[in-house]
Amino acid sequence: MLKPGDTIGILGGGQLARMMALAAAPFGLKCHIFAPEGDNPAFDVSAARTVAGYEDAEALKSFAASVSVVTYEFENVPSTTADILSAHVPVLPAPRALAITQDRFTEKSFIRELGLTVPNFIAVSSLEELEAALMTIGRPSVLKTRRLGYDGKGQAMIREDVSARDAWDAIGHAPAILEAFVPFEREVSVVAARSLAGECVAYDVCENRHKHHILDKTLLPAAVSPRTEAHAKAAAQKIAEALGYVGVFAVEFFVAGSGDQEVLLVNEIAPRVHNSGHWTLGGAETSQFEQHIRAVSGWPLGSVKRLGRIEMENLIGDDVARWADLLAEPGLIIELYGKREARPGRKMGHITRVIR
Repeated sequence: MLKPGDTIGILGGGQLARMMALAAAPFGLKCHIFAPEGDNPAFDVSAARTVAGYEDAEALKSFAASVSVVTYEFENVPSTTADILSAHVPVLPAPRALAITQDRFTEKSFIRELGLTVPNFIAVSSLEELEAALMTIGRPSVLKTRRLGYDGKGQAMIREDVSARDAWDAIGHAPAILEAFVPFEREVSVVAARSLAGECVAYDVCENRHKHHILDKTLLPAAVSPRTEAHAKAAAQKIAEALGYVGVFAVEFFVAGSGDQEVLLVNEIAPRVHNSGHWTLGGAETSQFEQHIRAVSGWPLGSVKRLGRIEMENLIGDDVARWADLLAEPGLIIELYGKREARPGRKMGHITRVIR
């Protein structure tokens, strides 16, 4: 168990690391950020920084010696990084969670083995395998790279007018999965946490709306039945327990059908604090960032009580130029990430409205 004055190491220097470091400070905890050279807004609010590559073994060993525990803000940490660090300091969530969630085929196979529903999928590693998979999955379907896909990157929709070759070229011939397209009513997610002691809590299900494959708005309560809400939270707990997970994570779902006919399908797991959980910063008694700090510190988890009806909106690219007008809105919660350059598609901040 960590105590005030101890240091948490965070891999990655983006906005998620920044908000974790800000959440740690009121408890007297310090944060040491490890990230490659670049625009790292977490550096501005942390006690220490290491600028080095994720496969720099000597830098990683020195980093490990300076902290009490290591966590991360993104799941695409090289496996060698986690292996080097875990030989010297606890890494939470454990490297197994990274290994499973970094590969879409491994992840979906793990979820299906737990008895949870996922869209039908087949692994493909060549154009010939893709053509064979299309005979089984059919069209429309979605071709997704097994690794390094996010915000719609590494994906190609295969409709009747799209050839297998064009889709295969679009993802750069990378190992992939072909997944059945789900005609869903809405996309929802559950942000949850599990402690070192095995305590598991889940925030209310949130409804997510995307624009250009990037999360635009998150709304609570989600327009789903109480039964679907309960099933989503139970699925998150089942995943956390099977992984022996410690920390905050998110499970994204497709909801097909409506009312008594609603069907819940797991889309993916994010083993970290998550964009769809940003509403908790001001919209819940304990933010997801504080919750993660509590979990990896070995502390009791906080209350997940929602404080009202919620609308969270991402500020993407030039949206951040609205900051002065947004500050004038009474009761608005605004979080700007301190990034130097606003580029199209880049997350620059978010705002949350809480209607009590």
